[in-house]
Amino acid sequence: MDRPALTLYPNLRTVDCLATTLLSRSDSEGCHGDTGYFSYPFSIPRYGENVQNWSENRVKIIRVKIDKYGITACNSLSTLDRRVCVAPMMDRTDRHCRYLLRLISHHVLLYSEMIPTGAILRGDRDRYLAFHYAEHPVAVQLGGSDPQALARCAQLAQEYGYDEVNLNVGCPSERVGEGGFGACLMAEPQRVAAAVTAMREAVDIPVTVKTRLGVDDRDSYEELLEFLQIVSSAGCHTFILHARKAWLKGLSPRENREIPPLRYDLVHRVKRDMPALQIILNGGITRLDELEAQLSKVDGIMIGREVYRNPYLLADVDRRFCGSTTPAASREAVLEAYLAYMDGQSRSGVPFRRLAHPLLGLYQGVTGARRWRRHLSEYASGFRTDRESIGTVPAYRAAKESSAN
Repeated sequence: MDRPALTLYPNLRTVDCLATTLLSRSDSEGCHGDTGYFSYPFSIPRYGENVQNWSENRVKIIRVKIDKYGITACNSLSTLDRRVCVAPMMDRTDRHCRYLLRLISHHVLLYSEMIPTGAILRGDRDRYLAFHYAEHPVAVQLGGSDPQALARCAQLAQEYGYDEVNLNVGCPSERVGEGGFGACLMAEPQRVAAAVTAMREAVDIPVTVKTRLGVDDRDSYEELLEFLQIVSSAGCHTFILHARKAWLKGLSPRENREIPPLRYDLVHRVKRDMPALQIILNGGITRLDELEAQLSKVDGIMIGREVYRNPYLLADVDRRFCGSTTPAASREAVLEAYLAYMDGQSRSGVPFRRLAHPLLGLYQGVTGARRWRRHLSEYASGFRTDRESIGTVPAYRAAKESSAN
């Protein structure tokens, strides 16, 4: 059950006072992993000289860190651990998927789907930007090219509590290209730099860029370095490099994820030639052993489709890469926690199909996984589900019996 929002009153102006107030509350349990970070929702009214550009009762997230040095609170994490990230994926990494993934790993950095600036500025902002506080750390990815529109959307993302704003400069979709953003922006580095400058002036949270190695015939290593140099001069110091070029004409988005060859060597070379930049490698990673091998050459790894196909892949990430000593949650424990979340979301009117879709791959590799997927798909086609019906699926029953032994 969600914790109630905490109102930040005018006399709570300092970090220490706010943190002390938060920690004195009876609901101050919920430490995520071993880091000592707690996440809390609170609202900021329109008073207090140090509060600007906030809507009345806008819910935001405060993260409180407790360590041997005392209590620290901040509106966003100044430094994010990007060693392991989950890629932004259209029709995949919505807030329900991210909630499930957070139940499996407390430390991976999660990304939203790409959200066009027009959808945020002219549509239902809560639909696109709202998320559960337990998802932290979480970044929003924006699609757009107009610096002022991007700056305003970055402000809104910060108000909603996101820890990072990422600009999409890698999507090869024809529809996205017609909108003047995505991978086509690789041919306009000055325009990308202007967008980064505008966003950085509008927010305090990090502004990052996700891009490809090249686009169409603009694919030389020298052109890639030029792009990175121009954009980094605007203040972007973290780049997520999909280790493929993009063909905007002749290949579909799916083909652009598969046909252009992976060039990890070029990503490694960028890190060697531009060591001051934080370089995150994306593309083709499907196993944690591969991830570990690549981490010796770059600053972080972003995993995409494999996580959606097999979300429990993340179960060992916290122990292997984040220093956690907490045992990974079993599939059954993850499912039980997600079912409780589903109950609350269903009461709020969220369709079962949207809630069930992230669960399809939970039992990947377990006996009965195919029947599990078929069972969920049948219910998602229009039938109601409940815990008793899910308990009849062989994969779930086997996991339950295993955890009891």
